[in-house]
Amino acid sequence: MEKASSRVIEVTVITGEDLRVNRRTPVKKNVFVIVRSDPLNARSTGMNTEGGCNPIWNEKLVMDLPMHATFITVEVHSGSKIIGTARIPLSDFTGGYLPANYLSFLSYRLRDDNGEKNGIINLSVKVNGQTNMSCATSCSRPWLGGPVNNKVSNGIVIGIPVSYRV
Repeated sequence: MEKASSRVIEVTVITGEDLRVNRRTPVKKNVFVIVRSDPLNARSTGMNTEGGCNPIWNEKLVMDLPMHATFITVEVHSGSKIIGTARIPLSDFTGGYLPANYLSFLSYRLRDDNGEKNGIINLSVKVNGQTNMSCATSCSRPWLGGPVNNKVSNGIVIGIPVSYRV
């Protein structure tokens, strides 16, 4: 039975590119990634000991994604030091016009503690059992017009702009 307050997400951490310590020295070894969907829910890859500044993990992390979440956070670590972080909006892989269980391949620029560019992380993301109601209802059947002056509009929907003041 699926939880009403969360969904299950699969994040496959594929590779990192041009990872550096202090923006100057290329990373040599012992690099791993932590993916967080909220402060209490995180998963980690194994440590890459051979990839240097271009590590390869190709490791799938399965975790809960709370319904209230608006982004996931990806942190790349070298030992105890955070090399770079990326905040990924959920809108990049959920909602819109993506079908259920769609596999998105994404690349993000990592930023260090000072906000400077520090490498790239490549990953894929899939929300298991995703039901995209915004698309499911609008994409699967045509919109029908409502009655206007007691007549059916034969599928034409007319919108009238209205100003709204806060």
